[in-house]
Amino acid sequence: MNVEEEVGRLREEIKRLGTLQSDGSYKVTFGTLFNDDQCANIFEALVGTLRAAKKRKLLTYDGELLLQGVHDNVEITLNPTPAAAN
Repeated sequence: MNVEEEVGRLREEIKRLGTLQSDGSYKVTFGTLFNDDQCANIFEALVGTLRAAKKRKLLTYDGELLLQGVHDNVEITLNPTPAAAN
């Protein structure tokens, strides 16, 4: 799977596990993603996929590197798609 496909899958998983916000974004904690069995089966390197998505400005979170346990409560926000923002 290439990076673009992984980022696309990550968007779908955040929508599945996250909470829809009034602005069309979705919020989920790192711990929720990391500890989800389905995500564990999809992503070999969840942190790397998160960083790639952040670099593409598809999502935001505080910090650069998220570590299991230490950053479980860090909130990840999937930015709304342009169509959803209208």
